[in-house]
Amino acid sequence: MSLKEQFILNFVEGARWKWLVDGLKNTLIITFFALLIGVAIGIIISVIRSTYDKNKETYKKNGGFGYYVLKVLNAFASLYLTVVRGTPVVVQLLISYFIIFASARNGVAVAIFAFGLNSGAYVAEIFRGGIMSIDNGQFEAGRSLGFNYFQTMIHIIIPQVIKAVLPTLCNEFIVLLKETSVAGYVGVMDLTKAGELIRGRTFSAFMPLIAVAIIYLVVVVVLTQLVKILERRLRKSER
Repeated sequence: MSLKEQFILNFVEGARWKWLVDGLKNTLIITFFALLIGVAIGIIISVIRSTYDKNKETYKKNGGFGYYVLKVLNAFASLYLTVVRGTPVVVQLLISYFIIFASARNGVAVAIFAFGLNSGAYVAEIFRGGIMSIDNGQFEAGRSLGFNYFQTMIHIIIPQVIKAVLPTLCNEFIVLLKETSVAGYVGVMDLTKAGELIRGRTFSAFMPLIAVAIIYLVVVVVLTQLVKILERRLRKSER
């Protein structure tokens, strides 16, 4: 069978190319919203851990209820990071779908939750590294303006950290995009699943799987170029 005949068989007949379009759409939706969840979780976890690391001796000396609350929150955050980073994302996806949301059966929503939870652990370390790199003088400047620690963090530190880690965060988006290729394990019509469905219907593996690989490659290359443009603009703005 010629390449033209394979192309017609795999993509034209039955309008199977639409499966790839639908799969790409679901992949991008899952990736985008999972990253939003990951950023939200990551900021919260990073603030908790960096606050504990920077102020644990002070809080310990002062004692009181706040120290124990922060200690418990830090322990919870550390446990979350250990569990999420220590287990495969596909296992987390299956647990989310078959155990946590067993009655929901909304594959896309569950995938967003699972990948968001997974991404949050890695984003947290990105933000924590950014926060820990900020000079302590920035915290002192915030307090001289009448801000408490958390107001200083929100109004002064976090904006600087976001600017510093934005390129790394964009790279996390690219990594997350490729990780979502396992979403088909819970019946989601993502890009990889679409290729598998075409292969199952036509019994032709080469054309649909190569098409999936090329689409992923094109999307990643485009995103990589956008990250490079962003990095150049950030460097120019710092001059």
